[in-house]
Amino acid sequence: MRSIREAQSLRGKRVLVRADFNVPVHNGAVVNDFRIRKTLPVLRFLSGQGARTFVVSHIGENSAATLAPVAQELAKCCSTGFVRDVFSAEGKEAMERIGDGGSILFENIRMFPGEEANDDTFARRLASLADIYVNEAFSTSHREHASIVGVPCHIPAYSGIQFVSEMRHLSLALNPPHPSLVILGGIKFQTKIPLARKFLDIADRVFVGGALANPLFAAEGYQVSASVLPGDQLDVAGLLGHEHLILPQDVAGEGFVKSAEALTKHDIIRDAGPETLENLIRVVRESAFVLWNGPIGDYERGFRERNEALARAIAESSAQSIVGGGDTVASIADLGLEDRFTFVSTAGGAMVQFLSDGTLPGIEALR
Repeated sequence: MRSIREAQSLRGKRVLVRADFNVPVHNGAVVNDFRIRKTLPVLRFLSGQGARTFVVSHIGENSAATLAPVAQELAKCCSTGFVRDVFSAEGKEAMERIGDGGSILFENIRMFPGEEANDDTFARRLASLADIYVNEAFSTSHREHASIVGVPCHIPAYSGIQFVSEMRHLSLALNPPHPSLVILGGIKFQTKIPLARKFLDIADRVFVGGALANPLFAAEGYQVSASVLPGDQLDVAGLLGHEHLILPQDVAGEGFVKSAEALTKHDIIRDAGPETLENLIRVVRESAFVLWNGPIGDYERGFRERNEALARAIAESSAQSIVGGGDTVASIADLGLEDRFTFVSTAGGAMVQFLSDGTLPGIEALR
């Protein structure tokens, strides 16, 4: 797999960059520019090399969402134009007019049905716009979409600067320094429970918290039926009783803190308890390496205090630290702690899949 830094003679070349600008927007303004900032190095590199850069991305959960707020944000630091339709007369004219070192951001690529369908005709059409392709969307590279896996089949393809950094740092977690700690939280049962099982054979300690702990509590016979549980039966065999597994000793909800054994059928778990947090912070301080993905409390419902205390503890520790996942990164950004971690990933689901499989569809397409 080739990095864009290895490409030769980029001046005047048309470069199609697949970015991930799927960022939170409120009232027409970007409220967290983390992914945008992480894409700036490759855009500046290409500009400095004299390339003519065309950027495509998606945003939101549907094809109607717009990248206009992202274009406004980019305009604060880059001279980047914005065009609604990459294949329109306006788009063609903008691409012909662009000079060496210039860049254009095109509207939500998912407005075209061929994108998510990974339609080869659409991929060829997109590839025809450029001389080379750069994937700087690691966080979307678990999707088999045309702009991720289709375009690299038709023109020379390279990995982006952040893309390479993601692979290098996340690979460290698969052979970590010891003693090592993996913290998994959040709600993605189907992907994270198998990941927890994998890390029990890799890491010295694996903490499973947040809603992820609920099916394990259920398997222990605790009253968690009112709490969030997976829709399908999950196999948690091999996790319970494992010497490397750490589960919350106490849990919290609206107006209660109690041990898992003391839960009633009416209790809804929303957070880790104070004893759990204290024990987890102690393990963090004893660790040489910490990987964290997913909040240990219901972050969106306001259960943030213990999650933020954990973030501070990891940031203040001497451990190498890698963190990822939307709510996890949001909590770190709110606290202004991004630069206190060894690496903050732009990815959520892609991070989990990479750690599980050691690769992603977008990586294989580049290879």
